[in-house]
Amino acid sequence: MNPKQIIKEIKGKQEEIKSVIFVGCGASKAELYPAKFFLDSNAKNLRISHYTANEFNYKTPASLDETAIVISASLGGSTPETVKANAKAKERGAHVISLTNAANSALTKDASYVICHRFAENYGAKLEKMGYALELAVEILEQYEGYAHYEDMQIAFSKIYDLSQRAAESAIEDAKKFAEAYKNDPVIYVMSSGATNEVAYSTSICLMMEMQWINSGSFHSGEFFHGPFEIVDKDVPFILLMNEGSTRPIDSRALTFLQRFDTKTTVVDALDYGLSSAVPKAVVDYFNPMLLTAVFRVYAEELSYARKHPLTKRRYMWKLEY
Repeated sequence: MNPKQIIKEIKGKQEEIKSVIFVGCGASKAELYPAKFFLDSNAKNLRISHYTANEFNYKTPASLDETAIVISASLGGSTPETVKANAKAKERGAHVISLTNAANSALTKDASYVICHRFAENYGAKLEKMGYALELAVEILEQYEGYAHYEDMQIAFSKIYDLSQRAAESAIEDAKKFAEAYKNDPVIYVMSSGATNEVAYSTSICLMMEMQWINSGSFHSGEFFHGPFEIVDKDVPFILLMNEGSTRPIDSRALTFLQRFDTKTTVVDALDYGLSSAVPKAVVDYFNPMLLTAVFRVYAEELSYARKHPLTKRRYMWKLEY
């Protein structure tokens, strides 16, 4: 079933939905954030929340009942905390929709609906989990409240995957320069804003810390001036994932300060990859994360080659019990 059919079926069973709860861990949690951001920005009646799975399990929201839709995600479908979250959501009567790359994984056991996405095929495929979550959010809003820019979103969905694939392919030379410049840095900071905020977070905790063992921190561009800017100095390494749309002035203000003090700054800008030429202006905010995720994946790959440290290399993950 596609997102439209899934929400239509839920609506047939449950006329009133009060809560939408997004649940995941690590990169999967971050990939649910654009959908959460979309609903926060547009829903007038729905209560929206976004949990790391174990907090959902230990401090379960009171809103979890038959009037809740839970959207969970796990790439391999075996993340224990998220599997447990599905069971808890099912036990409370919620409508559980799970996103995974693994069709018969543990995550699917307690899900009311499952959407299997691609991942390894190409850069566009790596965006499908994020894209399906956003599609579900759009359908929830449209079918339960109505959404003025629904058709604009459909146009954007029809174009974003091919655009992101082309953008990633075109980024290789810039990514190689980034890799050479940053390969010996002991710490790299990452920031962004708007719907891309948790792409910056997952870039920091997953691509840098998990996959490259580089110390890193991430923060919202709007929070930069409320603490983090005190570590700015010449040659301190930053990555700014720069958005088109509503929050661009927030990113621009941070960039101006970084340039003022001659920091070592890499800007990956959605504007440079033609996002607004393909996506209607009214909805461009919600597609920055997909484009920027595809492009920065190339940067991370080139960094791994320059450091001779494969993105799949781990010390603890999958090797120890924890």
